[in-house]
Amino acid sequence: MTPSIPAFPLETKRSAFKDAAPKKKPGTEPRAPRAQITRGEHGRYQIKSGLMQGSYVARAFPKAPSSARGVIAEASGATEEAAIAALHEAIDARESERAGARRVDAPTGIAIPSAEEFAEALSQIGLTAPQRAMLTALMLAGTEGLTEARMARASGYKSHASARRSLASAGAAMAAYLASGADSLGTLTGADGAKLVAVHGAAPEEGAEAGNWILHAELRDAVRAAL
Repeated sequence: MTPSIPAFPLETKRSAFKDAAPKKKPGTEPRAPRAQITRGEHGRYQIKSGLMQGSYVARAFPKAPSSARGVIAEASGATEEAAIAALHEAIDARESERAGARRVDAPTGIAIPSAEEFAEALSQIGLTAPQRAMLTALMLAGTEGLTEARMARASGYKSHASARRSLASAGAAMAAYLASGADSLGTLTGADGAKLVAVHGAAPEEGAEAGNWILHAELRDAVRAAL
């Protein structure tokens, strides 16, 4: 007598094959495509734009190798091009507002940047170690300031002239960074760079020694916070 073989229903066979199929490992699901970011520049800022959560957005950031972080300005638009154009307008308006709010130094007629502007410049430009040491020493000296001899010793320069040139170079670098179409800081080059960061000559503060270099109050605040 031949043994009978039980017949499996078709659905059961299919279920068996489905159960035998290899299961997907966690995390192997296809990832959603990453949003494409367009990069550009406007003035001294890096611009990043793209479609973000259904809207076109453009944002301005400090350029590398700045140690500063965070969004400087942001704008949106119906298209990516419109968002970028709106951001450029916002940045230009910000620059004009900042330039108009600067204090004018009476002896030189130079518009002195705010502490916020100086802080941004310090985070962006590449000051040397001696320049940073000099600015720190001048900041600590407050309204009394430093003679060129003490300024040179504090920063490791062998001569007064070297210290004076280094201070002017630091000022010119800040002026070049902060300059925009809304001001005349771009004209401060060479020895004139020192006028942006400090006063020298007759004592502007009671008790200060004539001939001392005294950092502008705005830069003192910025150096205190940044260096």
